[in-house]
Amino acid sequence: MSENPETDQPMPLVSHLTELRTRLLRCVAAIFLIFAGLFSFAQQIYTLVSAPLREHLPANATMIATDVASPFLTPFKLTMIVSLFLAIPFILQQIWGFIAPGLYRHEKRIAIPLLVSSIFLFYAGMAFAYFLVFPLIFGFFASATEIPVAVVLLVWIGVVDVQYLKKIRPYVIIGCFVVGMILTPPDIFSQTLLAVPMWMLFEVGVLCGSLIRKRSHEPDEANNDHNDQPPATQP
Repeated sequence: MSENPETDQPMPLVSHLTELRTRLLRCVAAIFLIFAGLFSFAQQIYTLVSAPLREHLPANATMIATDVASPFLTPFKLTMIVSLFLAIPFILQQIWGFIAPGLYRHEKRIAIPLLVSSIFLFYAGMAFAYFLVFPLIFGFFASATEIPVAVVLLVWIGVVDVQYLKKIRPYVIIGCFVVGMILTPPDIFSQTLLAVPMWMLFEVGVLCGSLIRKRSHEPDEANNDHNDQPPATQP
């Protein structure tokens, strides 16, 4: 049981649940209505959203599908997410409509500006990420994909040793977070999202370098074992 502060009359729990179900169904219906209107433009939406990434791909590089159904499912999923984003004002309005009867009058005066500002800040954050953060991060990732290859080549030609790379691992981790701090907005979440993939790329390079050195030493060890065998005695 809960009480309405305006009337001080108890409201049955079943009524709350019924209203909640109704508002959730309205939110789902709004999302699917927007999706139905955008589905025919799914490919154009995919092209628009992926533009910051495609602009920073290396020369003659293209985006590829990693699954048979990806060319169809990826624009489909992206259009569904865009529909959810466009439906946010209506969803927030439904949330407000559900909780408003439980608020006092002075609380409602505070909540309405909060609702409007939340919608504005939501879309402002999306615009900031699309036009500023995404190009910066994608540009860095496009240039950093060579990290495993560079590490493997350095180990292969003998410039650095795998043990040395493992020894400097703490400094590499710190360097990744410093780069993430410089290239991302001033918050630990964005910094971590950029630093951890860089660190993982380094670890992949160290792992591949270890496998290469191990295979390159196997023939030498086999020859040494053969040479260490005592000569056969003549009868």
